[in-house]
Order: sequence, then structure tokens, then C-alpha cells
Amino acid sequence: MSVPKDVAYFQDLDKYKQNILLENDLVEYEPTIKKHDELLITVSAPTLDQNKVAQFNLPMTSYFTPGTETNTKVQQSLSVQTFTVDHDGTINYPVIGRITLAGLKKSQAINHIKKLVSDYIDDPIITLKIISFQVTVLGEVQRPGTIPFNKEKISILDAIGAANDLTIYGDRKNVLLIRENNDGSLEYIRFDLTKSDLFNSLYYYLQQNDKIIVEPNRTRQLDSKYGVADGYKFSIYSMVFSAVSIAASTAIAIISLRKN
Repeated sequence: MSVPKDVAYFQDLDKYKQNILLENDLVEYEPTIKKHDELLITVSAPTLDQNKVAQFNLPMTSYFTPGTETNTKVQQSLSVQTFTVDHDGTINYPVIGRITLAGLKKSQAINHIKKLVSDYIDDPIITLKIISFQVTVLGEVQRPGTIPFNKEKISILDAIGAANDLTIYGDRKNVLLIRENNDGSLEYIRFDLTKSDLFNSLYYYLQQNDKIIVEPNRTRQLDSKYGVADGYKFSIYSMVFSAVSIAASTAIAIISLRKN
């Protein structure tokens, strides 16, 4: 059985004689740090004086399990503190103070922090992870909503898959991506999921807080249009029928009274 041409993904894929080489992968993909990101940053070093290292790491905090009694033995959980990128693109880092990170690639941010920490520690090792990576998928998908990810390399297909795929009514030729940049500007990019060109798009890999909107196809639009119109007509017909029924009942009652 053939698949409708508006439903199948990447219909022109068969024309490629070999695997597609993603142009984006010629240079390793890196996320860009944005305002309001939550960053987990840790410092380590081979120095014997670990107190110098500890001052650059936020402490672990513990909290009581919700719903437990304070006068009984309670279970505690550990929470890793994170750095929040402020609205001005900076974080407040121990010892050093304000550091501007927004707009930097992950490796650039690591090198920047390493250079600053090197003034206090020899050969520091910096690890950085964006833990606030999430994407919102709305419209004609099976499970719309905001989806958190525990990794930093997310493609548009990953996001759609996490939303349990498009419904049969999703317009695969007109999927909208909305991206907010650090300068406050918005980008609007449209994808055609039936074409293999998607793989070489500069927007194939998503950034944190991207929004994907799957618009309804023509069938869904027509169903919605006629559904509302038919519902309105049904309401009018019901009102008229009810009025006629009441009038008829009243007339029968009057005739019966006159006969009596």
C-alpha cells in the first residue's frame, strides 16, 4: 500500500547513492550559552591543596523530603547548585566575580573560565554542562508541551520524536521553528520534513528554548472550518425545532380547551 506523499518523511532520500554527510558535523556541533541558562560548572586540578580548588565549586545542598515530619527521622536529598546566566549575560563566579558567558560556544566558555581560574590554580580542569536544555513542541503532535533533555545535541527530529511524532493532520511541509537570540531578536525558520535538505540546514540542531510549531494541514483546516459551521447550523435548527414544537403544543392545548 502506498503512503500519501504529504505524510512520508524525506521522500527524496532514495536519490542519494550513499549516506548523507551532515555539513553541520564537519565542525563538531556546540551549543551556544544563552541568557537565563542554568550551568553546572566544576573545577578540578592535580594540586595537593584541594582547598584552593574547592573555593571555585558551589557546595552541595541538602533539603528535607517534602511531606515528612520534622520530629522523625527524615530522608535527605542532595542538590547540586548551579550558576544562572543573568539578563546581562553574566554569572557571579566564586572568587573571580562577574564573568560574561552568554553568546559563547561551550568550548569558548570553558577556555575563558580556565584562563581566569589559572591565575589562582595551576593547570585547572573545567567542566561545563547546560542543564536547562529544553525545547517546546506545539500544534499537531501527539504530545505537545515543553520537553527537557539531558544532552546538549538535539536535532529537530529528536524533539519531534520526544513529542511522539506528528499527528496525521500535521503539515509536514510547513513546520515552524522560533528561536530567540541573546540580543532579544526572534528568528522564524520553516522546515519541509518531506525533503532531505533538512539534514544540511543550519537549524537542524536545536538550541535551548527553541519553539517548534506544527501547523495543521489543509484537511484539518477544512474539518475545523466546516465543523464550526455545521455546529452553528445545528444549533439554529435545534432552536427553530424547539420553537415549532412549543408552538404546536400550545396550539393543541388551546384547541383542546375550546372543545371542552
